Amino acid sequence: MPRRSFNEESLLAKIAHVFHTADSAKFSHDRFSSARRLSLSIGDDAALFRPSRGCETILTCDWFLEGTHFLRRKHPPDSVGWKCLARAVSDVAAMGGAPRCFMLSLAVPENALGGWFDQFLRGLHRAAQHFDCALAGGDTTQRNEVLINVSVIGEVASGRALRRNSAKAGDFLYVSGRLGEAERGLRLLSRQKRGVNSSASQMQKHLYPEPRLALGQWLVKNRIATSAIDISDGLSSDLSRLCAASNVGARVDAAKLPVVTIPPATGKSIAHDALSLALHGGDDYELLFTAPKSSELKIPPAFAGVPVTCIGEITANRKILLVGTQTHPTILEPGGWDPFR
Repeated sequence: MPRRSFNEESLLAKIAHVFHTADSAKFSHDRFSSARRLSLSIGDDAALFRPSRGCETILTCDWFLEGTHFLRRKHPPDSVGWKCLARAVSDVAAMGGAPRCFMLSLAVPENALGGWFDQFLRGLHRAAQHFDCALAGGDTTQRNEVLINVSVIGEVASGRALRRNSAKAGDFLYVSGRLGEAERGLRLLSRQKRGVNSSASQMQKHLYPEPRLALGQWLVKNRIATSAIDISDGLSSDLSRLCAASNVGARVDAAKLPVVTIPPATGKSIAHDALSLALHGGDDYELLFTAPKSSELKIPPAFAGVPVTCIGEITANRKILLVGTQTHPTILEPGGWDPFR
């Protein structure tokens, strides 16, 4: 059979078609849609974006690489499409903002341009609708493996963005969701010989993460949080970044951590494994935030069905301590995801 030639124009046309179907048009012209911020979208040399009055623009980008962040032979293509956008949108959530549009830079091999690419686009389009984040444009090229870069433009009320550098000694430390679920899902997926099977429900958070947009926006609207960061690389690593930016330390109570539930396993310390996943597992995309003690009663135990848990306190001493696992507190070293480790 003759080889199909790679054609950038036809690839761009396919992307534009998926995002301009009748279904998509309804989404794009909804009066609440972020697509209304685009006076010119995909199909020209560049896009034109109209910022909202009284808002600051959030800019963020994220790589999603075959062999590093996903495996084409194991990860469902639609989950790759969903997750490459969700990862970048989570950065907007961490600042309490709303995503408006995104740019897609994509390198793909010819052998991925059939069914794999169609399913990838379906997952990406579904994520764009779910997060109300319109495709504004991007670039495509050919390579031997799939390389994806997503840049998201978001908005937040001027002067109200949540940042990493504003935590204060005495603030309580909170986290959303249950920690370690995504890493647990990745471990289950890695044991599959090929693709996803009946364990898919346990892999949901790894495959289709949900950025905590509503929680971040609520924290900003009600002026609750003093600082925030999303947990993409693991609690131990991202807490370290927040504390370094704010010149503070923290005490984390191991007993309060919302750990993943692990079925009994022979010859293995289940409690220890769950704690390790909660401390160092990446890909959860939960919000880690600080708030004054005076705000304790304002923070619900759950928000939009997602648990919100107080796990410790910010300290003036710049050490990050883990308490409750041994007789004496231990230093909590960053042990999460590091692409250079």
